[in-house]
Amino acid sequence: MDEQKKPTLMQQILRFGIVGGLSFIIDFAVYSAILLIFGRDDLRVVAAAGFFGFTISLIFNYFSSMKFVFVHDENMDRKKEFTIFAILSLIGLGLNEVLILGTVALFNNVPFLQGGFLWDIKEWVGKIFATGVVMVYNFITRKIFIEKKD
Repeated sequence: MDEQKKPTLMQQILRFGIVGGLSFIIDFAVYSAILLIFGRDDLRVVAAAGFFGFTISLIFNYFSSMKFVFVHDENMDRKKEFTIFAILSLIGLGLNEVLILGTVALFNNVPFLQGGFLWDIKEWVGKIFATGVVMVYNFITRKIFIEKKD
């Protein structure tokens, strides 16, 4: 992103939302496809679906974020930038997995949550909740650790 065209914080948040929305669609599609193909009853499948959806969307998100959202720091080489991005994303992946599995465990262990529409889609409820939390984490940490400082 050209220094003279550095976006305002609100523009960055909007762009991040668009890139994040597209990343979520990729993530959710991969996640859902794996669950539909391999089933939702095994938590290992749920965890694997979360991992693969998140990882594939991460690659798209890195390139899109660095092109449209964040200002590249010329003093940081691309390998270091990607390494930091990947480390922050791995932390986000861990948070994503914990929140998905925690939500499913909550549904499985709280009697009044067992049954009804939300029970039928508990894995997706967990995914949507986790995505919201991780999105906020991603924006803040990338702004702090990756973007060029003024």
